[in-house]
Amino acid sequence: MIRYLKLSGRFVFLIMLQVLVLNNIRLGGYINPLIYVLFVLMIPFNIKPWLLLLSGFLTGLTIDVFIGTPGLHAGATVFMSFFRQTVIRLTLGHRLPEGNLEPTLYDMGARWFFTYTAIMVVIHHTSLFLLESFSLKQVSAIIIRTLLSSIFTVLMIIIYSFIFNRGGNKT
Repeated sequence: MIRYLKLSGRFVFLIMLQVLVLNNIRLGGYINPLIYVLFVLMIPFNIKPWLLLLSGFLTGLTIDVFIGTPGLHAGATVFMSFFRQTVIRLTLGHRLPEGNLEPTLYDMGARWFFTYTAIMVVIHHTSLFLLESFSLKQVSAIIIRTLLSSIFTVLMIIIYSFIFNRGGNKT
């Protein structure tokens, strides 16, 4: 029960942070921090695949509802969720950890967490910006936006992890 309250609290906090604060930050038109993806990144390893995809969809759809985008964030977050298990297996080099372990900075180590986060954020941002432009005519702008927004988002996720996940997983 406590685990679900913790996940629900994290969901609400990240959505509110994204909608009320971070959506108002646009640096040079190229950098838009999207920290809400952290919710999907930190879901415990043992989640069922269909529930992971549903969580990704609901997270993205919630952002879409608040900012008025027609399914762009839902599509990109589901796409990222689809690749999550593969990225975890590739970065760990073996089977998924068992139990209620979450992919956090303290539970999995800084190097692994940074690599995992960077790959997942790039997957999300690339798909989001491709869906947004729906054209390859602006490929250079898409690449620049993806790289700059990804760097800024990963940096914010690392800072968030240091501040709010001290001491690791206690549930």
